[in-house]
Amino acid sequence: MAHHKSAKKRIRQNEKRRLRNQASRSKINTLSKKVLKAENKDEAAELLKGAVSFIDKTVSKGMLPRNTAARKKSKLTRYVNSLES
Repeated sequence: MAHHKSAKKRIRQNEKRRLRNQASRSKINTLSKKVLKAENKDEAAELLKGAVSFIDKTVSKGMLPRNTAARKKSKLTRYVNSLES
């Protein structure tokens, strides 16, 4: 157990950040699944817009590596483009 005041604070901060990061990763997975389950191209395109926006926000906050985000966005975009309208 931490004995210094600063170490105790660091433990609290790390826990808050861990939960926030976990929630963001979970939301990215949920949004991705919604896009991949969409059968209509218009609906999928609308969901894609929201998913890409959220992925970009997590990258700007440093929660997700830039290349990982690019890979996820590319995968979703390829799927939406493959759908028939």
